[in-house]
Amino acid sequence: QVQLVESGGGLVQAGGSLRLSCAVSGDVSGTYNMGWYRQAPGSQRQRELVARITAEGDTNYGEFVKGRFTISRDSTKHTIDLQMDNLKPEDTATYSCYLFDYERNYWGQGTQVTVSS
Repeated sequence: QVQLVESGGGLVQAGGSLRLSCAVSGDVSGTYNMGWYRQAPGSQRQRELVARITAEGDTNYGEFVKGRFTISRDSTKHTIDLQMDNLKPEDTATYSCYLFDYERNYWGQGTQVTVSS
């Protein structure tokens, strides 16, 4: 059973920074990709990709990131981090970590990020 636990969310003022972490436990083996999605408040908002990183270290980001966030991975520890700088009020959302092992997706519970103006 694979479990993902996020940490690092919180309240920050616009222009500030937060660092999210995601730790994987359980039977993790083989090749897998990891990343972050977010969902803003409101039932009409769709979940959107924030960033993802492959086993080889290739990364891609949502268009809204515009160089403000950096995803990194420590494969020996089965963790990923998301450094978020220059945060904006529109970044307010629940951020969820995922792992894809080419058979299924696993998800964490999510961590709340709130950016005040």
